[in-house]
Amino acid sequence: MANMVKIEDKLKILPATPGCYLMKNKDGEIIYVGKAKKLKNRVRQYFVGAHDFKTQRLVANIDDFEYIVTGSEKEALLLEINLIKKHTPPYNIMFMDDKTYPYIKLTKEKAPVLRVVRQTKDKKAEYFGPFPDSSAAWDTMKLLNQLYPLRKCAHLQKKECLYYHMKQCLGPCVHAIDADVYTQMAIQIRKFLNGDVKEILAKLEQEMNEASENLQFERAKEKHDLMQAIAYVTAKQQIDFKDGKDRDVFGCFVDKGYISIQGLFLRGGKMLERTLHITPLYENEEDAFLSFILQYYEQHPLPRELLLPQRYDVSLLQETLDTKVMQPLRGDKLKLVEMAIANAKNIHEQKFELAERKESRKEEAMKQLCMIFQKEIHRIEIFDNSHISGTFNVSGMVVYKDGEPSKSDYRLFKLGTYVSDLDSMKEVVYRRVTRLLKEQGRFPDLLIVDGGWLQIEAVKEILAVLEVDITLCGLVKDDHHRTSNLMDAEGRIIPIDRSDSLFFLLTQMQDEVHRFAISYHRKLRTKAMTKSILDEVEGIGEVRKKAIWKHFKSMKRLKAATVSEIAQVVPQAVAQNIYDILHSPNQNDANAYDKL
Repeated sequence: MANMVKIEDKLKILPATPGCYLMKNKDGEIIYVGKAKKLKNRVRQYFVGAHDFKTQRLVANIDDFEYIVTGSEKEALLLEINLIKKHTPPYNIMFMDDKTYPYIKLTKEKAPVLRVVRQTKDKKAEYFGPFPDSSAAWDTMKLLNQLYPLRKCAHLQKKECLYYHMKQCLGPCVHAIDADVYTQMAIQIRKFLNGDVKEILAKLEQEMNEASENLQFERAKEKHDLMQAIAYVTAKQQIDFKDGKDRDVFGCFVDKGYISIQGLFLRGGKMLERTLHITPLYENEEDAFLSFILQYYEQHPLPRELLLPQRYDVSLLQETLDTKVMQPLRGDKLKLVEMAIANAKNIHEQKFELAERKESRKEEAMKQLCMIFQKEIHRIEIFDNSHISGTFNVSGMVVYKDGEPSKSDYRLFKLGTYVSDLDSMKEVVYRRVTRLLKEQGRFPDLLIVDGGWLQIEAVKEILAVLEVDITLCGLVKDDHHRTSNLMDAEGRIIPIDRSDSLFFLLTQMQDEVHRFAISYHRKLRTKAMTKSILDEVEGIGEVRKKAIWKHFKSMKRLKAATVSEIAQVVPQAVAQNIYDILHSPNQNDANAYDKL
């Protein structure tokens, strides 16, 4: 290890107190965050004795460490989670939710509304769910809005809307509604979403029979359809537990250096099953599992009960989470935990081969790059430019760390007047390197340009002017504009077999930087296409722009208007500005503007 002497000195002065430690690589980047009951004992374990392959990979990259003393192990746990969120260390397990379940949100406003949401951060609202899919959530919300006349609009309007006339809203925008009315509706909605629908079904059946007896068959059919809809929606909400409590159950399975975590979610009438995570394991199994759960509940509402396997010490979770944490020993709850573990094992075995193949392919590609350029390569930056006939000239830069995209490091550049592709490449590299020099930022181990020798020469010229030494290469394309080979800074072609892992990594990088640059280019182009000539007028905002459009209907009429006619809509000075711009020599064809 490069800095072992310094590490040994710091190990000697570590305190035997609770706290967090931050492992750093040679670039000073935090690569792992951990917590400890006794810092002295825990941190020393990394540098003595033998480790498995995964942990050895972490230890091999440690060049230094820091530590933070806390008052208790609970404080250390909370600090660890915050540090993981802040630094996103590559060797920590992190809750990266690729798919969130929908919830129904009931606001606590004076005139409450129902919404389908996927975030549950608003403390001034109640959340019901999660639902197994978005269609179930939308169907349920639509049904509730038919049953209970809550407000539908995002903001109170100045007059009654169509929902008011359809008797699906009480019209709080213009009518004073007793707060108790909404309170009672909220109570009924809670009952419904918790699976208690007997009362509403009985009421609808009575209304259906009364309507039928009065020969109001259309109204009777409406009530019948509502009853059918309730049956359809609640049919998805059956569980085996009669108490109907909200419960979450977690289990995990570890094998071959990977951990797979499975969650089962029971919500007052329905049960959801979902694999949450499978990832390489560089840390202690218990630490990884409990850290993951704590991170999960920073983004999701807590259930009334949390069921976990017996083999973990959950005392810290019990102190930290405001819910009942249980480790069942028998009965149906134990069966649920065993089911979560069994599912984690099954999914792990199914997905492990694919995950391991992806990890090994990434490692193989990075090894190939290191061999080609005879140096350690961890950070790669790649650039691509985009324009249309010289207009909307932009560039994008994407960053890969150890073979994985680091999206927080991506950068966009709006370039100056287009001269040539080479000048654009010079400009973006000059701006990027100048910024790094100014801010003493982390330089890339490898800089890739999406092009051949001419682009490489252009970048070399800038690097020479700035007196910066960065390993440089280009992506050489074939006749079909597809990546075929690498070219080094001396113009030598480095053949890459299409079946190699490196080829797939380079192709992925090229596609990603092209997507990133072209997306920005399209955004600017779309913004310019929707820009109004009135945006150039001082004193014109959205409100005045709408008033002008409402009055004159078209640009042709506006251009034909006098200053005094325009002044009927806006102040005299603004009217004069509008008139001057529309009749300036540069406005040869104001009719070309189809938007105000």
